[in-house]
Amino acid sequence: MGKVKISADIVRQENIATDIFSLIIRAEEIAASAKPGQFVDLYSSDGSRLLPRPISICGIDKDAGTLRLVYRVAGKGTKEFSTLTSDHQIDVLGPLGNGFTLSDKKAIIIGGGIGIPPMLQLAKSLDCEKSIVLGYRDEEFLSTEFKKYGTVYMSSDNGAFGVKGTVMDAIKEYGITGDVIYACGPLPMLRAIKEYAAENNIDAQISLEERMACGIGACLGCVCSSTDVDDHSKVKNKRVCKDGPVFYAEEVEL
Repeated sequence: MGKVKISADIVRQENIATDIFSLIIRAEEIAASAKPGQFVDLYSSDGSRLLPRPISICGIDKDAGTLRLVYRVAGKGTKEFSTLTSDHQIDVLGPLGNGFTLSDKKAIIIGGGIGIPPMLQLAKSLDCEKSIVLGYRDEEFLSTEFKKYGTVYMSSDNGAFGVKGTVMDAIKEYGITGDVIYACGPLPMLRAIKEYAAENNIDAQISLEERMACGIGACLGCVCSSTDVDDHSKVKNKRVCKDGPVFYAEEVEL
């Protein structure tokens, strides 16, 4: 089944950290084919906001036909989403993007900031030994849930918990090793992970956070630089929404 646009019922929503919300929607058609690393487009009920907001999929419950979306309030669109309750519906398009390629190799799962939520479904889906490294600014969220699926290590900018510093500082401090890396987070973090993976000959899949417009690859508003020529644009670009958001680290220039 490909992507579909539906009106989804809101099951429930809660505020889990400062400006961080966990939203569960009933979207059977999307949940049936969704996989870790994909995202959906959420549409505002305000007609003046034409562009949808891309939100990564944090959890998939195929039996219940629900999706969990954990997002940060960053503007008027996501502020509107944060007011939704079980009395509401929301228009949703998905699943979008390619998702992660799963392996049974010993894994290092890395999430930074709002790049943490999509790694939860991945951690649940991988059947292998897992080290999970979560990087925060100053307030943690979802870490307890990750502990169900692997050994969790944390870093924080202010040193309030885990290692003071970055996810790479945590990896070095705890001597974390693995055969494959899966990562999502801000660009400086992904750049450091790409370098680390190359130096240590580790396969790395990275999910890029990028501003998007259409979400389906038509507008070229979310391209990133690639190491090979894209069949669509005929230049060294990749469309994050369509060709990604997950790439092997060596495919993209960061």
